[in-house]
Amino acid sequence: MLNSQQEILLYYQEHKEKIHTQLNNFQNVPQNKYFYELCYCLCTPMSKAENAQKVQLILEESEYYYKDLEISEILRNPDNYIRFHNQKAKHIENAKRNYSEILQIVILDKSNFEKRENLIKNVVGMGYKEASHFLRNIGFFGLAILDRHILRNLAKYNVIQEIPKTINSKKYIQLEQIFINFANSIGLSLEELDLTLWAKETGFVLK
Repeated sequence: MLNSQQEILLYYQEHKEKIHTQLNNFQNVPQNKYFYELCYCLCTPMSKAENAQKVQLILEESEYYYKDLEISEILRNPDNYIRFHNQKAKHIENAKRNYSEILQIVILDKSNFEKRENLIKNVVGMGYKEASHFLRNIGFFGLAILDRHILRNLAKYNVIQEIPKTINSKKYIQLEQIFINFANSIGLSLEELDLTLWAKETGFVLK
């Protein structure tokens, strides 16, 4: 019978090609697509990633950054429904208004941890998970995306004792370091382990 580490590594090997293709895609996102990745990450909390991706595609194809759209109408569409659509629409609209400042945070020569802290301070609707997710999706690695899929797997494999009911900034940093240490212990990068656990939980490799 496989132990937990062997189980994870076997799943990683089975999906290694798709995982590395996705990681390569993250590192090759052009700067003119950063805004739409930001919109995607602002949609993801408490909503399906597939729906957030559909919204991202709609916004890209509509060239939303250069045009006015009724965002809440798009987010409430049953085909790509996003929970708390009115609030998230405001977050996206706010991000659009302030995007030049947000882009400067991303491209300035700072550590990824500093970029994340500055995004959290300056982007309405963005916490540690969303900021880490956004940065990872545009090729800035080394930050943990502690969503419910990852936390559930960390508890399943006894990396953490239980899933915390609430996560403040201090707790997030503690859990992130635990996740990093676990990835190192089994010889995977943080991003490889993240996509492996995500795929293992959901059945597919997504961003």
